[in-house]
Amino acid sequence: MNTQTPISLKVQQTSFGKTTKGEDVLLFTISNDFGMSLKVMDYGATVTHLMVPDRSGKLTDVVLGFDTFEEYKSEAYHKANAFMGCAVGRVCNRIHKGKFSLDGIDYQLAQTNGDHHLHGGEIGFDKKIWSSEVLEDGVAFHYTSPDGEENYPGELKVTVRYRLVDGNALRIEYEASTTKATVVNFTNHSYFNLSGDLSQSALDHQLQVNAPWYIPVIEGSIPTGEILSVKDTPFDFLAPRKVREAVFSSHAQIKIGNGLDQTLVFGKEEEKAKLKAEETGITMTVHSSEPGMQVYTANYFDGSLTGKGKNFPQHAGIAMETQHFPDSPNQPHFPSVVLRPQEKFESFTSYQFSAE
Repeated sequence: MNTQTPISLKVQQTSFGKTTKGEDVLLFTISNDFGMSLKVMDYGATVTHLMVPDRSGKLTDVVLGFDTFEEYKSEAYHKANAFMGCAVGRVCNRIHKGKFSLDGIDYQLAQTNGDHHLHGGEIGFDKKIWSSEVLEDGVAFHYTSPDGEENYPGELKVTVRYRLVDGNALRIEYEASTTKATVVNFTNHSYFNLSGDLSQSALDHQLQVNAPWYIPVIEGSIPTGEILSVKDTPFDFLAPRKVREAVFSSHAQIKIGNGLDQTLVFGKEEEKAKLKAEETGITMTVHSSEPGMQVYTANYFDGSLTGKGKNFPQHAGIAMETQHFPDSPNQPHFPSVVLRPQEKFESFTSYQFSAE
């Protein structure tokens, strides 16, 4: 994996609060010489703040989140089911009816999104305290998921690294190993808003995704199993265009997701996606080893969440969740999410920032 690091990078550790069980929550601040800084807590390995310079050099927070841990424990936050900034697992996105079979054994997972399993279950990785390790260029979080946790097979050892690397980039790296055959699909669920004002929607951001295909879904956002061309659909971001053009489309898939909530399938280009806000000139470029990206525009936010002194409206941010495809355990022609004891899972995603 990439080992380049920027000069004079600093990592600080502070207390961020306590869980309802009395566990200490730690917050890590990583900053570099170029004005970029990241704050991430060990609860859920969650990104809380990401500061980058805009075209005038002003530091701008580009992710939704909260200034205190108490706000992450609030009833309003849990009701919103927002998964704001966290590491998601064992399996992100949806599994149809919460069921899958592996090596002739049937597994039933919790149905946490209607009839379906979403983002790891009742108490997924986003609700765990991870052990932490300070690195020269960031922080690593480690979690061991016991065999049978959320009814997934195998003891799974997971590491997520958040690193600031050359070029003002946040690089997220995932590693995992298991004692039994299991399924894994990790992502980070940050919502990006590059406008400089987290109280306004991100719908006027320009989005480009090097994804010639998308995955259609039925009600419940479960894949049909098809992989279709984006041509003549709202999901064609091969050329940059405003996100609102897709969100307010009359396409049947948009109605199912109550907005943009679709898996886009990457082509072979090294650069996977680019997001830009005209107000600040901030551009975020995405690279990843993952085969696709769930693009979700905070369709169910209703203004009831307040963070960092702002009310987050509907479409306040854009989640760009690089990952394998939803319901992959039940779709044998999708890229496999099966991990076996003799194997090591590795993936990365980087978000690189510039301003013009």
